[in-house]
Amino acid sequence: MGYIANAGQILINFAFGALIALVVLRVLLQWVHANFYNPVCQFLYRVTNPVLMPLRKVIPAWRNIDIAAILLAWLLSGVKLALLYALAGQGLGVFGLVVMALADLVDFVLMLYFGLILVRVLLSFISVDRSNPIVPLVFQLTEPVLRPIRRIVPPIAGLDLSPMVAWLIVMLARVLIVGPVLDLGMRLAQAA
Repeated sequence: MGYIANAGQILINFAFGALIALVVLRVLLQWVHANFYNPVCQFLYRVTNPVLMPLRKVIPAWRNIDIAAILLAWLLSGVKLALLYALAGQGLGVFGLVVMALADLVDFVLMLYFGLILVRVLLSFISVDRSNPIVPLVFQLTEPVLRPIRRIVPPIAGLDLSPMVAWLIVMLARVLIVGPVLDLGMRLAQAA
């Protein structure tokens, strides 16, 4: 692959990664009942509403989960993969692409949580202004993941080990869940 194709891959990964991040963060913030008036939430809603509001008329939310946004993130992941494979001169079968997009989206969410937990750990070590709008969101997003782990592995001598256990779970999920699903998608894509 040439330099132009490599640059194209970087641009595609960056652009679609940013779009997917906006949609996934909106879903997660709704899931944890984040403060709607937080400036970060306001930004996410304003940026994603033009696409999601028409989709919501067709695909309603289920309980507190925005199904339209999840499908949009999955579609964006599929388009990203299709473009990357087209750039490499390879075609993908539809069924393989659907499965690979699912694996890619799950991997994205897992790595997003890895990063959010890392930010939370760093925030606990440094003195930070708690009124910063990002700080409460990081804690709200990570608490549903860390709380159940804390029940099983309580803090030892004041040291919270739940982030390390969460990172281990994320890495194992990438190897044991995302990897096999991605392989299945690749086999289906090549069979078509």
